[in-house]
Amino acid sequence: MAVAVESYVSARGSTADAVADLDAQLSRGGGTPHFAFVFYGQCHDDAVIDGFLRARLPGVPLVGGTSCAGVMSDHGLGGADSVGLLLVHDPDGAYGSAAAPLGDDASDTAQQTLTRALASADAAGELPELIWVYQSPGQEEAVIAGLRRVVGDRCPIIGGSSADDDVSGVWRQMGPDGPMRNGVVVGVLFPSGGVGFGFQGGYEPTGEHGVVTELGDDTGQGVGRHILTIDDAPAAEVYNGWLGGTLPADAMEHGGPILEATTSTPLAVGAGSVEGVTYYQLIHPEAITPQKGLATFAAVERGARVHGMRGNRDHLVTRVGRVVSTAQSSLHVGANDVAGGIVVYCAGCLLAVGDRAPEVADTARQSFGDAPFLGSFTFGEQGTILDRNLHANLMISAVVFGR
Repeated sequence: MAVAVESYVSARGSTADAVADLDAQLSRGGGTPHFAFVFYGQCHDDAVIDGFLRARLPGVPLVGGTSCAGVMSDHGLGGADSVGLLLVHDPDGAYGSAAAPLGDDASDTAQQTLTRALASADAAGELPELIWVYQSPGQEEAVIAGLRRVVGDRCPIIGGSSADDDVSGVWRQMGPDGPMRNGVVVGVLFPSGGVGFGFQGGYEPTGEHGVVTELGDDTGQGVGRHILTIDDAPAAEVYNGWLGGTLPADAMEHGGPILEATTSTPLAVGAGSVEGVTYYQLIHPEAITPQKGLATFAAVERGARVHGMRGNRDHLVTRVGRVVSTAQSSLHVGANDVAGGIVVYCAGCLLAVGDRAPEVADTARQSFGDAPFLGSFTFGEQGTILDRNLHANLMISAVVFGR
């Protein structure tokens, strides 16, 4: 039987109204699916969504959680109050999911959660076509390290870090056991029609670069996420020089958030090259520390060369279409052979495009050829660059399911 994908979105402000709307939509759909993605704005009541999913999709493996400013889909930009479902119907495939609180050892938790997800798919010891991960921000590198203990880089690990609307920390995750606030959800996918993926950023190097010469203590955002010096000079001063002195003066003097000020001008490290073209792992500086260091949303290593990057709204709007096209190309099918898919779009990029956000959804829809898709807006992205699974910031990923 062919793979079929369905997307459903409700923008009702009340969670009870939203799930009632989704319930009515599902009544017109294609029956019980074999896997489900669910994303929703931070305003919604997780317990109500969980109760609805248990009643409407009993036993269906699922992954998801909160998404900054709601969701997007083939129906357009859903808005901050939106709830979205993507359902995969694939009787000849195999799917599973599991979830757990991150705990004191995120790597060990991720490894065990992947093992349980494989068991739930009746595929213990097998290599999935794709692993999907959705987690609380802060320990992404540790989670990927735990997943790689099981699969290495033999299959792609794609996903994102759950988000809220204002970095206030109210993000949540949703798995088969219900909602969590500091957890990880892992899905394993063995689609019968195959799966393709893409993972890219919409930024280019400015020509400025330097070597990380000292890292600071953990800022609470994860090991390796505090750059103290670049080329033996205070990292914030070096970075501000690359930007022509545009960082907020108060943050430069006393330390403070620079998230919005750096969305269009992040850092990056090289992740390898093909035929002379360098691929970059983007790193978003989120604050200046009192030591004039840079706190970041992704880890770097001492001795790594960091590059100044720049992006513009046009690139960030159109890049999502290129990523979807890359995913289709990796599946070696045309748009007419795509059943549907998932898009992860960084919330920082969403902030940068501003009032052009509806164009992002439209661009994705055009590239999907009107096949159903669902998109979340995340505070960190996991994906594969040159056959290496890693965590980065300000990235866009797409997964497409073949028919």
